[in-house]
Amino acid sequence: MFPTLSSFIQYLTGYNIPLPIQTFGFFVAFAFLAAYWAFSKEFQRKEKLGYIHTFEKTATFGEPASTVELVSNGFFGFVLGYKIIDALLNYHKLLDDTQGFILSLRGNWIGGIIGAAIFAYWAYYEKKKQQLPKPITKQVAVHPNELMGSILLWAAICGFAGAKIFNALENWGEFLKDPVGMLVGFSGLTFYGGLICGGAAVLYIANKHGIKPLTMLDIGGPGMMLAYGVGRIGCQMSGDGDWGVTNYAQKPQWLSWAPDWMWAFRFPHNVNDEGIQLMNCTGKYCHILQFPHYPTSFYESVICILLFLFLWSIRNKIKWPGVMFGVYMILAGTERFLIEFIRVNTRYHIFGISFPQAQLISILMIIGGAILIISGLNNKKAISIKHG
Repeated sequence: MFPTLSSFIQYLTGYNIPLPIQTFGFFVAFAFLAAYWAFSKEFQRKEKLGYIHTFEKTATFGEPASTVELVSNGFFGFVLGYKIIDALLNYHKLLDDTQGFILSLRGNWIGGIIGAAIFAYWAYYEKKKQQLPKPITKQVAVHPNELMGSILLWAAICGFAGAKIFNALENWGEFLKDPVGMLVGFSGLTFYGGLICGGAAVLYIANKHGIKPLTMLDIGGPGMMLAYGVGRIGCQMSGDGDWGVTNYAQKPQWLSWAPDWMWAFRFPHNVNDEGIQLMNCTGKYCHILQFPHYPTSFYESVICILLFLFLWSIRNKIKWPGVMFGVYMILAGTERFLIEFIRVNTRYHIFGISFPQAQLISILMIIGGAILIISGLNNKKAISIKHG
């Protein structure tokens, strides 16, 4: 496994370049970039088709930098300088515990003050270059795809919060033992929690700017599928615990062409340091699972990227609001429902029935997707009869 980006680079090139970047975090960032690309493309396509439109907002040009702008930029610069300078001066400590280092209150005050001064002056200088003798206020047209910055920012914030909350609910016993640690750390995320809370934030922003909820959902479906597939690559490469149940079975003959790790894998050097100690290995990430497990995160990454390509190929053929997202919900729900049969998970026990949280939500997604598709097709039929 490659718990850090440095270990992956060393595997590819043979060079050890110490970087404070975990592989999982790198692919999460890459997943957001993939989602940004897909969302932007769909925004532009929907605008050309007339489903969404530009909107106007009031903008003032030629004003000097306000106190709020100077203070906010200065604060941002202070935080960056405070952490970055300390990280450079104590790089080995950053490498030893990157997450703990970033989330701690430690930092360099001189670096913070310098950073605050630079960013505040930058804001002042940029405004000064555009300052007019008399500021002008006018209405400007904004294309919907220009909302992507706000959409991704709030989707990330609310999605992360939702993923942490749902993970706490799914693992209630562990949460009670260490509630603060479980909510603050970057590990322990539940996809559906992020999807629900992040999606709610996106729908709110879109609706606020005149984009109907069903249209926004259609725009987001392919991008969410792609982001999930890319994110799961990070899970597989880092060995973050999203593996399957123990797999003692021999690799079937029809899979003889595939490497053994695609069927059963022990995740050596996994980022969670779970399993037994590896020989001749010291420090962090020196454990390997005692028994082989299904590499379910690999399966999900392949399946979801293929499902994205399918959604991308049919997007021009679907004309009715809600249908594309309905297809996404059925595909995503079915994929997750099936993978849970071989995935390590926390199970609920109600009325003698045992099931994981993800399967319950998957069933609701499939039902919801079917309702959206049927509703969209019925609307199409009703309009056809009306104009027939």
